[in-house]
Amino acid sequence: MFSKVRNLVFGAATILATSAFIAVPAANAVTLDLSEVLPEANYGTQNVKKFAAEVEKATNGNVKINVHAGGALGFKGPEHLRAVRDGLVPMADILGSQQIGDEPLFGLENVPFLVTSMDDLKVLHKFWRPEIEKVAAKYNQKFLYYVPSPKQYMYLKVKVDAAEQLKGIKIRGADKTTVDTMKAIGMAGVQIPWGELIPALASGRVEGVATSATSGVDGKFWEFLKYVYPSNHTWGSNIVSVNLDAWNKLDAADQKAIEEAAQKLEPEFWGVARDKDLESVAKMQEKGMELVDISPAMFADIQKSTKVLLDDYLKRVPAAKQIVDQYLAELGRE
Repeated sequence: MFSKVRNLVFGAATILATSAFIAVPAANAVTLDLSEVLPEANYGTQNVKKFAAEVEKATNGNVKINVHAGGALGFKGPEHLRAVRDGLVPMADILGSQQIGDEPLFGLENVPFLVTSMDDLKVLHKFWRPEIEKVAAKYNQKFLYYVPSPKQYMYLKVKVDAAEQLKGIKIRGADKTTVDTMKAIGMAGVQIPWGELIPALASGRVEGVATSATSGVDGKFWEFLKYVYPSNHTWGSNIVSVNLDAWNKLDAADQKAIEEAAQKLEPEFWGVARDKDLESVAKMQEKGMELVDISPAMFADIQKSTKVLLDDYLKRVPAAKQIVDQYLAELGRE
């Protein structure tokens, strides 16, 4: 009998000692759902998942972010700003350029040929972000980090070597600015959400797509299209955002940990975007797509036809003029 009691006591002591080394979630642990329209395998989704893992670690399990990829929560990209504002979802990965119907200042980095590289984009963000943060507060949310889309391309069924050969081709853009850019070139631009793009390609509703190389791989464009043109016409950023009501319920220490995680990971995510562009182009070439360089003459014609869009944008969004002036001055451009 004594032996049995001794074994029970020893076992209980062992369990207690072991439990001291097991992390126990805090009683006030918070779970935040995050809406993501990009598919599971997309680098943007993987970035968000890495951020979520880092947040859970940095907050000692106090904050857990559940990432719902592929539009699983039912929200389309252009709905994300309002969905987070209204608390329909506490977090989202927002493509800024898709929100210009609500706030046109989001469209600045998307103005055709204003930004020519990621280095240029960093300079633009120096002046643009402080103003876009004000927009975030206006929409009852906080922006945690920004990641640019990689270079932009035009995907077509036909091979062209002059701007006039693009006229009339039905091409999809993810946002209004891209569609306006395609129309200025002379193409028949149409805005279609990602979830509706593949059926549109399959049915012939569109004959081309203007988007990144990573999206080209995600959509298996080689099943519908043949030629890839590195037009690099616009830039845009995905922004991970959190509803302010949800944010303000978090402990100050957890808020700080989340902000630090975002600041630490953002430069890494920019590098991922650059690397994924190169990998994706190589993948599409392996699948039989042909990368076609745009000749200087053709590129000059395209730029000339779209120059009016910057002037029009600054007329419509006068708040952007100071940002553009500061940006161009720092780059030494007119």
